[in-house]
Amino acid sequence: MAEFNSLKTITEAAKVLPVLAETDVLVVGGGPAGLSAALAAAREGAETMLVERYGCFGGNITQAMVGSIAWYRHEKTVDAGGIGVEFERRAKEMGASLPDPEGMGELLDADMFKFVADTLVQEAGIVPVLHCSAVDVIMEGYTIKGIITESKSGRQAILAKRVIDATGDADIAYRAGAPYHKAPKEELLAVTVGFGCSGVDVERFLNYVEENPTRLGDWAKETAGKEDALAGTLITEPFIKAREAGEIPADVPLLAVVGFWDGLTEAGEATSMDMAHVFGIDSTDVWDLTEAEIKGRQRALWAVNALKKYTPGFENAKLRTFGSSLGTRESRRIVGVYTMTESDVMNEGRFEDSIGIFPEFLDAFPMAIIPTTGRYFQVPYGIMLPKKVENLLVAGRCVAADKKAFAATRQMMCCTVTGQGAGVAAAVSVKQDVECRGVNVGEVQKALEKQGVRIS
Repeated sequence: MAEFNSLKTITEAAKVLPVLAETDVLVVGGGPAGLSAALAAAREGAETMLVERYGCFGGNITQAMVGSIAWYRHEKTVDAGGIGVEFERRAKEMGASLPDPEGMGELLDADMFKFVADTLVQEAGIVPVLHCSAVDVIMEGYTIKGIITESKSGRQAILAKRVIDATGDADIAYRAGAPYHKAPKEELLAVTVGFGCSGVDVERFLNYVEENPTRLGDWAKETAGKEDALAGTLITEPFIKAREAGEIPADVPLLAVVGFWDGLTEAGEATSMDMAHVFGIDSTDVWDLTEAEIKGRQRALWAVNALKKYTPGFENAKLRTFGSSLGTRESRRIVGVYTMTESDVMNEGRFEDSIGIFPEFLDAFPMAIIPTTGRYFQVPYGIMLPKKVENLLVAGRCVAADKKAFAATRQMMCCTVTGQGAGVAAAVSVKQDVECRGVNVGEVQKALEKQGVRIS
């Protein structure tokens, strides 16, 4: 029971909380990074629990309908290997993917990948906990000992020897007191409401695309030059016409309703439409999140109506589904033992504590560097180690990186690299009975290589 006072604050009485579970490695957040971390830790022999606030694993893949996990892949790309590539392979084997129209990757199906993720989790012996939110941390000095959760089962605690923050927003690191950076919200990358359509005449639409081709150079303000002529899936014409006709309000930025198509099925479905963006949103603010969901759905419907009226093949289309949650590109980033820099990602950075590699792929702000020449950089362990907190690792888009490096580390496939690295490091540190900061990186690297990760 909470007590109200005249200062418009609430005093909540202290509670004795039941312990829901104890585990070796606790992963918070089940997106690409968290799912990879949990699989890696479990495969390394650690008792592992994966906690997710929604009803499925997959994060942006399943919640925001972003299936293009490897659209950067071209003939000369040197890829990361490991669990991220396994996601594509298993999805394809289980009928949960389509060829990506922009590259040589697999476009993951948002709904079917929920089942793919369930299958992987169960095969690895991970303890899954869905519909459960992490709301606070349990600390002993500077060492994290677990988290406080809220769910239909009430307020409970989970204790763990190691915790991996894969929330995307560095929620656990933030609550543990780790330092972080977050840009002013007017500078943050847009959030997106993903959607899909049915009733598409795919052949007619592809003919339209062929007659009206777009290239990466049409939208990317910064490239290496070699990308400019690569085929893209950007669509602008119908939205310009809709604005001119007054069907999209003039005060809505054009960038809010232009975007990209991805998957097309034989059943006439457009499965992953990225055309409803909201700018100036802080994804750690509940009011901003609410505003973005509502504005985003309106913008998605404007986009559908514009496609129906002005795009051949979409005349009989209708909205099929909205993403279950916003697709967030940027929020908090931790201050790590090491911060990945623009120079590191653009000059093939090499590190003794490498936990994997990632091709020279940057996409943000808007910049597009596509790995068509075999260049890649190593990902250092230090970007996952937050300052001031022990036995906590951070994986995914909230690792330590400067603005330009973030355009690479935020990518979902790179998130699987940091996730797998964090999962193995956590498991090895438990085996060695040392803190994450003192783990033998050489042993971590050996274990990662056994899991199919390319280290160098």
